[in-house]
Amino acid sequence: MVKEGYYFGLPPLALGAAAFLAHWIVAGILLLCLGAFVFYFFRDPERVIPAEPGAIVSPADGRVVVITDEDHAGVPGQRISIFLAIWNVHVNRSPAAGTITQMDYRPGKFLAAMMARASRENEQNVISLSTACGEMTFKQIAGLIARRVVCWKKIGDIVQRGERIGLVRFGSRVDLWVPREAELQVALGDNVKGGSSVLARWAVVQAPGLDRPVAARTPAENLTAVGKRS
Repeated sequence: MVKEGYYFGLPPLALGAAAFLAHWIVAGILLLCLGAFVFYFFRDPERVIPAEPGAIVSPADGRVVVITDEDHAGVPGQRISIFLAIWNVHVNRSPAAGTITQMDYRPGKFLAAMMARASRENEQNVISLSTACGEMTFKQIAGLIARRVVCWKKIGDIVQRGERIGLVRFGSRVDLWVPREAELQVALGDNVKGGSSVLARWAVVQAPGLDRPVAARTPAENLTAVGKRS
């Protein structure tokens, strides 16, 4: 369980114990159930991380609700949106090994995370990642109930594929953008697990086996490199 679970879970447990001592049985039961649910919500299970070069794993647990063509910085690409229900694990993970080159926190609305507008209008944290395949982007997006985006990383940090990078509290959405040449491995409606489900495969542009960060390359530069190889 992540440390945030203790901050939110211990108070209702303590109040529940106090309610039992005061013979407020119903209130005590409700508070203890609330504390137990909070501990369950903030669970942080271990995951088996795929080792194959070029595998892009899911940044979150949940259900794939959108797969669409979308440009990013003028580069054609694809966006995968994952909806996290209240019962899903809410720890977010890095989709690939690389270096965080940019983080852009954007305050916004708290629309229901299932809505298409949530990807554009809700509070979100946009993370750019330079990898052995090229540059990809993913977003932590707050939802109707989730009112806090939490990220444990900063610009310049080196992350490994499937590494924990943060969470969004109590229901949310995570988007992943990859260029058009990445081959998607999921379909609309699929249930995925953060760090272990492969969402796409993308050809490595540096020497195989060097699963470590490379110098930042823009999506446009990556497409140029792919064009030269073909």
